[in-house]
Amino acid sequence: MGKRKSKGKKGPATGRVVITHSTYVPGLIELLEKLVAYPEIQTITPAVISRAKSNSPQMRLKVSVPITGGHKLIARKGKSAQEVFVITQWTKEELESAIAHILS
Repeated sequence: MGKRKSKGKKGPATGRVVITHSTYVPGLIELLEKLVAYPEIQTITPAVISRAKSNSPQMRLKVSVPITGGHKLIARKGKSAQEVFVITQWTKEELESAIAHILS
């Protein structure tokens, strides 16, 4: 069997949001879908959700620590906090700028 060749040009490479849980911080997936629209973002993976001590009335996304190939974010809303892993070549400052843009 031979490989099939696609006809026409491929569109620009886009990233993806990995859906692995049944529970997310409210409003998180919508924000991540906006963030993954940037061509510099390869993959976004929401991870562990936990209960925070303080209340955050509005959605917040904070760049936490660098990881291999990207950054870890902390998403906060209400008393929930969720880790989010972003695979990108962006610096912390570039990622923070994109996050500020989608939150505005």
